[in-house]
Amino acid sequence: MRRAFGRPALVFSLCTILGLSPTTAASILTPEAINAAPLDAIPSRYDPAASSLDALITNINFQVGTATEAPALTQPARSDVPSPSVARLQILLDRAGASPGVIDGLDGDNVRSAIAAFQAMRGLPSDGKIGPGVIGEINSSDQVIGSHVITADDLSSVVGLIPKDYAKMAEMKYLGFARASEALAERFHMDEDFLQALNPTAVFAEGETIFVADLGENRRGKAVRLEVDKAEGQLRAYAEDGSLLAAYPATIGSADNPSPSGTHTVLAVVKNPTYTYNPKINFKQGDNDKVLTLPPGPNGPVGTMWIDLSEPSFGIHGTPEPARIDKTGSHGCVRLTNWDVRELGALVAKGVTVKFL
Repeated sequence: MRRAFGRPALVFSLCTILGLSPTTAASILTPEAINAAPLDAIPSRYDPAASSLDALITNINFQVGTATEAPALTQPARSDVPSPSVARLQILLDRAGASPGVIDGLDGDNVRSAIAAFQAMRGLPSDGKIGPGVIGEINSSDQVIGSHVITADDLSSVVGLIPKDYAKMAEMKYLGFARASEALAERFHMDEDFLQALNPTAVFAEGETIFVADLGENRRGKAVRLEVDKAEGQLRAYAEDGSLLAAYPATIGSADNPSPSGTHTVLAVVKNPTYTYNPKINFKQGDNDKVLTLPPGPNGPVGTMWIDLSEPSFGIHGTPEPARIDKTGSHGCVRLTNWDVRELGALVAKGVTVKFL
């Protein structure tokens, strides 16, 4: 699981931009701040190019209670600075079955697609914008950040450094987690650096109490059809009555390895799959030119679940890099976070149709 935004860089960015001490910067992402963060502090319009320093300062000050007015909706805060309000929204969306992917406090396309999916679930116009309708439907007084005591089971899948070379991966018995913080971040659907920012003094050892996302139960039911929306970067599961059951951000093929088109069916759902690397069929990885069988595990190329499709060699699967979902191309398949694809795997069965839009 590659860390996209290191904690030192996170604190340095906040300190540099705002002129804050590291202690003050870290205090922005406290459990108290996230649990009490107002959703109407999030701009209704997401602008990835926005970088107004004034809006950034006002937004953060508002969220920690030192400003009396929220920033203007036409001046959204920088999208590369975690927001307590966005973190709270992400957890509420996750609970509702409209997955935002990793919980990291950052606004972005995955969050906005999740909002649109939530709107569809609740019969609202699906424009991906924050407004009274969305806030009224999703807002909750329940806490979104809770505590967790680390157990031996939490750490049982930590195996140490994972090599990048497939030949070396094939020599391992299990492609588990490199670090305890990585294992815990995945369990609670969180970005690893966000987890560390919430727990700045934690060593993530057995018996330690840490702050984590307070998640709800997995979605239940039976999906009868799936839609893979390439333009939206989202996979949607529909129930028999036509209602939207769940939605997940997805990486769907790439320019060099496009995903299939048309309608296909699910052939099988495989938990903890091994991965067969064949450079003549798939792609070339490093200097490897021989067929290799890689062991299962969350840091394997297909993560912890493989949903086989009727199109040969294509499937829906997990990933060792959840923070990169819908940000980088896959090798033709549909890639979800490990937690999302496990939830989806419990909703589908052989014969479910999968339509690529």
